[in-house]
Amino acid sequence: MRLELRQVTKKFGDLVANDAIDLIVEPGQIHALLGENGAGKSTLMNVLYGLYAADDGQILIDGAEVTFSGPGDAMAAGIGMVHQHFMLIPVFTVAENVVLGAEPTGPFGMISMRRARALVTQISARFGFDIDPDALVDDLAVGAQQRVEIIKALSRSAKVLILDEPTAVLTPQETDELMDIMRQLKASGTSIVFITHKLREVQEVADVITVIRHGRVVGSASPQTSQADLASMMVGRQVDLTVEKTASTPGPVVVEVAGLTLVGQDGRLLLDDICFTVSAGEILAVAGVQGNGQTELAEALIGLRRPTSGSILLHHGDPGSKPVTEDLAGKSVSAILDASVGFIPEDRGKDGLVAGFSIAENLVLDQVAARPFSRRGALDVGAIAANAADKVTQYDVRAASPSSTVATLSGGNQQKVVVARELSRHLALLIACQPTRGLDIGSIEFIHSRILNQRASGTAVVIVSTELSEVTALADRIAVMYRGCLVGIAPHDTARHVLGLMMAGVPYDEAMSQDETSESGDPLPRSPQ
Repeated sequence: MRLELRQVTKKFGDLVANDAIDLIVEPGQIHALLGENGAGKSTLMNVLYGLYAADDGQILIDGAEVTFSGPGDAMAAGIGMVHQHFMLIPVFTVAENVVLGAEPTGPFGMISMRRARALVTQISARFGFDIDPDALVDDLAVGAQQRVEIIKALSRSAKVLILDEPTAVLTPQETDELMDIMRQLKASGTSIVFITHKLREVQEVADVITVIRHGRVVGSASPQTSQADLASMMVGRQVDLTVEKTASTPGPVVVEVAGLTLVGQDGRLLLDDICFTVSAGEILAVAGVQGNGQTELAEALIGLRRPTSGSILLHHGDPGSKPVTEDLAGKSVSAILDASVGFIPEDRGKDGLVAGFSIAENLVLDQVAARPFSRRGALDVGAIAANAADKVTQYDVRAASPSSTVATLSGGNQQKVVVARELSRHLALLIACQPTRGLDIGSIEFIHSRILNQRASGTAVVIVSTELSEVTALADRIAVMYRGCLVGIAPHDTARHVLGLMMAGVPYDEAMSQDETSESGDPLPRSPQ
């Protein structure tokens, strides 16, 4: 099926999200849409999928113009879409999710779950997805949930599959598996529109690359185009793809974690006797396959989870004053934030922002009761507005106005709001969880520079990231977690494959000795089931 978009335009008030965009997707082609967050990629695909109505332009399938009044029309025409945030019902089985809205029936019009299971099994076997049709979606890993979404689209005979930022929530291993799936789909004749901002993935799997910037197509490229040139096309300027980091000169210890243990409500051991220190002016990056306790560790540090045992000693004080020591274990989130701790959460939408609040209000969420934003129990609206105007400029938050709701921002700009708020005060410790997940190159470069500025100012920094490239670029030391245990702490220049062995539970010394007798290109271990 040949898909063509001609002069497609979509506006939201005065904002032109898509400006006369032309796009052609040939049969059996992987066509990458590359661009920054907020460039208009997802909006264009939402128009194609019938979620938005175009204000101008045409959609043609095999040369014939079509109009879609909703996703049902798009699916009927052979277009499927896997959204960045999956549209699955967690308490339903795989088979129930796949056939939802198009349930197969048997005698007397009864829903036939036998046929539903058979459909899932057939598609899964064809592409090697290894998905149990009777498994609850809530019990599946993120990568497996994504495969369920793909099965759902293929079950409706999709000839063109739209993948919207499909690797944003995947581990490196799951990303590699998705690349293989995309190649299989291409070989079967399915066309794929691959929305992304990750250059390596585009070069690895795309046949054609179309670059969108500020709602307009600014050019096309081949997978052989250099990453530097692709990045420049995306952001409209030269981008430094390397992180410039000076040598570490750590100061006194700021954080001492000892014997930190956490048992979940179901009795599972989530953290097992975690011990480490972080010094002033040092970045400790916590690495590991997602689901091995990194999230729980960060939540225990910030007070979202109460440790079963252990201590989290923080040595802090205002500049020029004598440091004080307090144990953060078991304290409330607000008390920990008041102790000069900043927190960039893993899920900015759930834990970092209030979607219905303005940008200005979100910038003072954890400082709203303090001067200068509050006086005698009343908010100082002028001070809040002035702070927002300053931070929006300083952190390059691209918005119509500081009074705009934060929900109207792209993911990258939402993250900038969180970072601006957390770094706008003196910090002894910064905890940053997946700080650049789902962000474009320009935003990643910006966030990294701000984190390194905190390091340079003497802040102790703990970064939790599943992106090994980010870990090795920013870290002074790397702590690797596996099944709730700290496998070891490695130097920042430790080889990727050694870190991969540690992520599979191999202690640092043993991983180094294995490295001496193994090839350096070994793949990273798969996520634990």
